[in-house]
Amino acid sequence: EVDLEERLHELDLRSDSDIPDVPPPTDSTPEILKRALSGLSARWKNWWIRGILSLAMISGFFLIIYLGSFMLMLLVLSIQVKCYHEIITIGYRVYHSYDLPWFRSLSWYFLLCVNYFFYGETVADYFATFVQRREQLQFLIRYHRFISFALYLAGFCMFVLSLVKKHYRLQFYMFAWTHVTLLITVTQSHLVIQNLFEGMIWFLVPISSVICNDITAYIFGFFFGRTPLIKLSPKKTWEGFIGGFFSTVIFGFIFSYFLAQHQYFVCPVEYNSETNRFVTECEPSELFQMKKYSVPPLLQAVLGWETVNMYPFQMHSFALSTFASLIGPFGGFFASGFKRAFKIKDFADTIPGHGGIMDRFDCQYLMATFVHVYITSFIRGPNPSKLLKQLLILQPEQQLSVYKTLKSHLVEKGILQPSLRG
Repeated sequence: EVDLEERLHELDLRSDSDIPDVPPPTDSTPEILKRALSGLSARWKNWWIRGILSLAMISGFFLIIYLGSFMLMLLVLSIQVKCYHEIITIGYRVYHSYDLPWFRSLSWYFLLCVNYFFYGETVADYFATFVQRREQLQFLIRYHRFISFALYLAGFCMFVLSLVKKHYRLQFYMFAWTHVTLLITVTQSHLVIQNLFEGMIWFLVPISSVICNDITAYIFGFFFGRTPLIKLSPKKTWEGFIGGFFSTVIFGFIFSYFLAQHQYFVCPVEYNSETNRFVTECEPSELFQMKKYSVPPLLQAVLGWETVNMYPFQMHSFALSTFASLIGPFGGFFASGFKRAFKIKDFADTIPGHGGIMDRFDCQYLMATFVHVYITSFIRGPNPSKLLKQLLILQPEQQLSVYKTLKSHLVEKGILQPSLRG
């Protein structure tokens, strides 16, 4: 036992250059595609595999959109769990020789704890009427944060009990690894769902812009790329970066125009406790009502138009598309640096030609944070419907007190007629 501890201590002192290589991912390309593309060069074979699988994923995405908001939430949760699994698995494989006690079990336990906290917050925030009708849920919601803290504290204590002599430093490395992974995946996926509740358009336009930028940057780089962009990603070029930017901005502007015409995409997603279903019905806000704008003088000579009709949201789509094409790729560069640090090509081999799920969503998480900040900073205002749901949870005497206070305030403002006093 002493010899084992000494060996583990020596391994713990290894430099980064001595990190064991992760086994290379296996080729998961279906045999039918391998046979069909066998006559092509490796470059063109990868092009066709990526293209075919991209079309398949986009088609599946459209199907889930058709199925509604709840299915999109399940999709976000599934992607979150898979991304978490891929990152944690890398840590487990790289440091597998250490045989860290409880590492994998604690990692998944912390994932459950953090998801319990965030999804519980969502339930309390958006499903207040539903919770009010279920006595068993009222206790869970009332003490939700205390229960969440107690669950996390149990995991924290388990981690402390798992510490092994002469092995502490590595265990704290992996404790930090788990928490950073939780920050990247769970927190960001929670923000994605928050954006979705603001209206499906706030979910679809940002995600589609990142996808468009990824595809068009790849196409422009594949055909015209000559100038390397960044050392972390040798295949990325300035030609692809610039081509992707203009393509994404144009795509976002046009895509927003079509989505803004339908209530299904622009109305906030709300839960109807009477039908137990999510509904997207409302009177569209000013963001989604056609308005006339004057064309700047410099563009009038080029376009030949003095005015143009468009939805205000289309101007916001310009900000979203710009971020997706200029800043979003840095999420991919960050992921590239992470993979280089651990001598791996992809996070996994889940999608042939693409790598793992995390390889495809490394930019999406950064985008989700920006959209959430953008909405709270420039878009979101008071929500009467949400406020009413919170009032309905109050006790009758509390509701009466709010009513009297509000009535007094409206009379003082002159909004209510004096004849209505009483």
